[in-house]
Amino acid sequence: MAKRAWQRMLSGRRLDLLDPAPLDIEVEDIAHGLAFVARWNGQTRGDWAYSVAEHSLLVEEIFARANPGIGAKWRLAALLHDAPEYVIGDMISPVKAAVGPAYKELDDRLTAAVHLRFGLPAALPAPIKKAIKAADMVSARLEAEQIAGFSTTEADRLFGKPDPLLTRGLTIQLRPPAEARAAYTARHHALMAERTA
Repeated sequence: MAKRAWQRMLSGRRLDLLDPAPLDIEVEDIAHGLAFVARWNGQTRGDWAYSVAEHSLLVEEIFARANPGIGAKWRLAALLHDAPEYVIGDMISPVKAAVGPAYKELDDRLTAAVHLRFGLPAALPAPIKKAIKAADMVSARLEAEQIAGFSTTEADRLFGKPDPLLTRGLTIQLRPPAEARAAYTARHHALMAERTA
């Protein structure tokens, strides 16, 4: 008997995790899933888990600050940078390294399908991917100190000292999943609308 490699989404879509089709991807499913996936394995301060949806919104904000005037297309790519985690969950970097290339291959296939669904290239240009990763590291640095219990010294050592211009006024606020889901969906719709304007 063949093993099932698909998951039914709340939208009713049936997403094949090993061979994902762009047409089976809906932003509402992504937003819902990411709003319930906890960053830092849930080891954060506060009454709510810090979700991947919240993290994605922060990364997109940092990416836009670091790249003034960059188009909505690439800001959308930043928002979607962790989209596959809506079905495969979030793993901290040391665990990803221990799991090996299989996780990356699965993540890459899902990323390509998500990108194609929303009008992005399956594989991002290297400079865009690098800029999003840089914003992701700044976000991790803020998260580490503000909600994950790292000292400033330890956070700087592990994630680098952030540019104060990129982080000015950014304070992580934890929200219930329903609010994070709504904020993620709204931002996605705004970026999609800006692309077509």
